Amino acid sequence: MKHSLVIYLIITIAVTNLIRILPVTLIRKRIENQFVRSFLFYVPYVTLAVMTFPAIMEATQSPIAGAIALVAGIVAAWCGLSLFPVSIICCVVVFLLELFL
Repeated sequence: MKHSLVIYLIITIAVTNLIRILPVTLIRKRIENQFVRSFLFYVPYVTLAVMTFPAIMEATQSPIAGAIALVAGIVAAWCGLSLFPVSIICCVVVFLLELFL
């Protein structure tokens, strides 16, 4: 068991480092392909969304309250509000829904 754990750790370290090192060493010039550039531009946003969406649904007592707060936050952000007012709106929506549900 201990031997396999060491092997798993070595493989994990190797894969993680390859993912970080290969692009830096292989791609030295500016990326001209518009599709690849737009893909790389949106990767941080998608990663953040994938990490936060489950937390939004599971952090509340009711997943319905989390889903409604998510929709309220999207609408507030779509209307041009900044991060702090959007987060306040989402918190108030969750608080009120959990108070009445």
